[in-house]
Amino acid sequence: MKKRNLLLSVVMSALLVTTAAGCGSSGSKTGGAESGGGTDAASTDKKNYTVAISQIVEHPSLDATREGFIAALKDAGIAEGDNLKVDFNNAQGDPANNLSIAQKIASGKNDLVLGISTGSAQALVQQVKDTPVLFAAVTDPLDAKIVSNLDQPGGNVTGGSDTNPVAVQRLMDFIAESFPNVKNVGIVINEGEPNAIVMAKNAEETLKKHNIKLVRAAVTNTSEVKQAAESLVGRVDALFITLDNTVVDGVDSIIQLANEKHIPFFSSDRDTVEKGAFATVGFKYYDHGYQVGQMAVDILKNGKKPGDMKVSMQEKLDLILNLKAAEAQGITVTDAMKDQVTDKENDIIQ
Repeated sequence: MKKRNLLLSVVMSALLVTTAAGCGSSGSKTGGAESGGGTDAASTDKKNYTVAISQIVEHPSLDATREGFIAALKDAGIAEGDNLKVDFNNAQGDPANNLSIAQKIASGKNDLVLGISTGSAQALVQQVKDTPVLFAAVTDPLDAKIVSNLDQPGGNVTGGSDTNPVAVQRLMDFIAESFPNVKNVGIVINEGEPNAIVMAKNAEETLKKHNIKLVRAAVTNTSEVKQAAESLVGRVDALFITLDNTVVDGVDSIIQLANEKHIPFFSSDRDTVEKGAFATVGFKYYDHGYQVGQMAVDILKNGKKPGDMKVSMQEKLDLILNLKAAEAQGITVTDAMKDQVTDKENDIIQ
């Protein structure tokens, strides 16, 4: 009887252990589900971001700006295909499209918006009031009335200017000093682009100090660039363009003309020099976009307010020369010219 009771006791103990283990297993599954839920919660807690971008047109400088911007986000852990959705909008070079794009963006839910070019940024600033707005590839945000103060922009707007007035001045000084026979510099310009007007005025004032005239050929769209450039042949000794999106979009025709007629051609951005202009004083637009992207990270991850963030400027400027373009345009590149290039390895393009 005692043996039977002992056996029964052992069986009951085994059943209790098994049941307890089963409950533990069930609890573990529940815990696993909760843990999984916890993991899901953690992944949910990993902030997902939506960034809308409005860009006036696709060309190398503006595209590089966008690429640098997105790269800065990625380096900070905000990556497309993971926790970032980018709503990219291209105005196809038509300023009228800026408004409809800005209205669409304003009606959507975004964590931050970016305007690449003056016109695109202006439209966003007018339409987007409750979401942080950054701008890039804007020459003069004050003149364009995008911000009223560079140090304390206020409101929901800040960004990066893609120029430094000194860059244009240095380039005009370089032309005057290195090309003593140049008496007239021709510029193809869209007078409807605020950044182009500001830069052209800066160039004109600097050239005037060297007794050199700036001769304008106006365009209203990219299809007119070739004809405008041709109209300057015989009237000017060199060609120059600003950060004028309309003109840069059609710059291939100017490069071709400069090569055919052996006219020195100067631009305001590195990308155009890499394509075939002879020289500029500038920087990499990828770096410019990356700098603005770092500002975006401060807003998205660190909670900074755009209105408290100083508008960034391009400080790292260098003379950039394209030796192949020089040969095509009949330019003799002297040691004195090369000596003005600080980063010879990267800024003298062979």
